[in-house]
Amino acid sequence: MTRASPRHALVLGGATVLFLVALVAGTLVGPADLTPRGVLLELVGRLPFVHVDSGFSPRQQVILWEIRIPRVVLGGIVGAMLAIAGATYQGVFRNPLADPYLLGVSSGAGLGATLAIVVGGAMGSAMVPPAAFVGGMIAVMATYTLGRSVGGGRTEVVIILAGVAVAAFASAIQTFFMQRNDETLRQVYSWMLGRLTTSGWSEVLTVLPYVLVSVAVIALFRRTLDVMAVGDVEASTLGIAPARVRLVLISVATLGTAAVVSVSGLIGFVGIVIPHAVRMVIGPGHRLLLPLSLLVGASFLVLADIVARTAVSPAELPIGVVTAAIGAPFFLFVLRRSRGLI
Repeated sequence: MTRASPRHALVLGGATVLFLVALVAGTLVGPADLTPRGVLLELVGRLPFVHVDSGFSPRQQVILWEIRIPRVVLGGIVGAMLAIAGATYQGVFRNPLADPYLLGVSSGAGLGATLAIVVGGAMGSAMVPPAAFVGGMIAVMATYTLGRSVGGGRTEVVIILAGVAVAAFASAIQTFFMQRNDETLRQVYSWMLGRLTTSGWSEVLTVLPYVLVSVAVIALFRRTLDVMAVGDVEASTLGIAPARVRLVLISVATLGTAAVVSVSGLIGFVGIVIPHAVRMVIGPGHRLLLPLSLLVGASFLVLADIVARTAVSPAELPIGVVTAAIGAPFFLFVLRRSRGLI
């Protein structure tokens, strides 16, 4: 046991408590006419061998179990995946300013969603998630292929630059289709600003397998990420194949990111702010950075969604607007604090 272990255990425990508080708050708070007391009684009443009448009507029960709770769970999954993917990208590229959208995930997903809305007609809405998923994956494949082909000895730097180029190209095509089909602009922008609206548990069940696989593989490489922090040459001398590890981690992080983005739209700042803030507290070691980023990212997005649901009730703010309003000033703060380390 190291001297830092009690502090790390305390931080991990605090993050777990924050996560639980966020889940409870997200379940209790909302614009619908569900009293916190009634919600608690309804939750307790679903426990085995407990018989409690919440007094909720069938309509209120549907709102709680088929709309609010799935939305809270989806928010936790999306926030956790974006945060842990951000920590992974930052470790792979040895750049604390990297985030899940760096390799073109957002632009590729946005292009896919736009094409589904514009071309899909009446089926456009149903085709948005799969089209966004495919678009994000294709964009990252193009980025990685281009970066590897011209990378030379600076592969990680060239991959980032290739991501910028691919993102710009995808955005240009997206803008072209949007201008030629301006009747769909509102729907496209609604998706691009991010939202956690659900139609029950289907979105949660859709993205959960991808997220579980991504998180499991990333966790297996947590110590390898620490070794890669010293550089590719040094990592190679220790028996690690940096190019292979980089490909695996980029692939699985992008798989999870593309999956959650396909159902949530584009939600910025989670993947860059959360890992960076956690790193300031516990240091760069990925053994703690990854689980803490997962917990804090989930908590952050669930709490941000509470603001989105209630700030202008009965209307609703796009959650991307809330995360940007919170994340941008905080990012500037952490950037100033750590400017000597970047």
